[in-house]
Amino acid sequence: MQKIVTNLWFDTQAEAAARFYCSLFKNSRIVNVSHYTDAGPRPAGEVLTVDFELDGQRFTALNGGPEFKFTEAISLLINCADQAEVDYFWDKLTADGGEESMCGWLKDKYGLSWQVVPRGFDEMMSTGNTEGINRAMQAMFSMRKLDMQALQDAFDGK
Repeated sequence: MQKIVTNLWFDTQAEAAARFYCSLFKNSRIVNVSHYTDAGPRPAGEVLTVDFELDGQRFTALNGGPEFKFTEAISLLINCADQAEVDYFWDKLTADGGEESMCGWLKDKYGLSWQVVPRGFDEMMSTGNTEGINRAMQAMFSMRKLDMQALQDAFDGK
């Protein structure tokens, strides 16, 4: 069992969100759905929690009510194998009401923030090549969806 599980608070969309997220990631599944009982505070039978896995990572989605909303103060980061995978997740997560932001950040249709990052970017940023890092950062600040080739070109001074 995973020791630390991310808990995501929704108003009423926990099951729909969990099913959506599972549809995007390979090796993902709904593990359990629990329901409110007569003890409340919502009507008995309504979905309370949905336990799900995204590529082996466990999450719990809670239908807790409208009191709390997602903010950019927390986000989920997707390390993508290549640009095609960046494009895939970007397109799927911004569809149907999702919102693009800057520097590889977006909000999905449920308001959850994501960072969609191509493999190699972290390594590029930790090379110690200050000039290359500065050029790549400058390029990144002008992007919404990250373009790994453009970042690499900037890093290389092309």
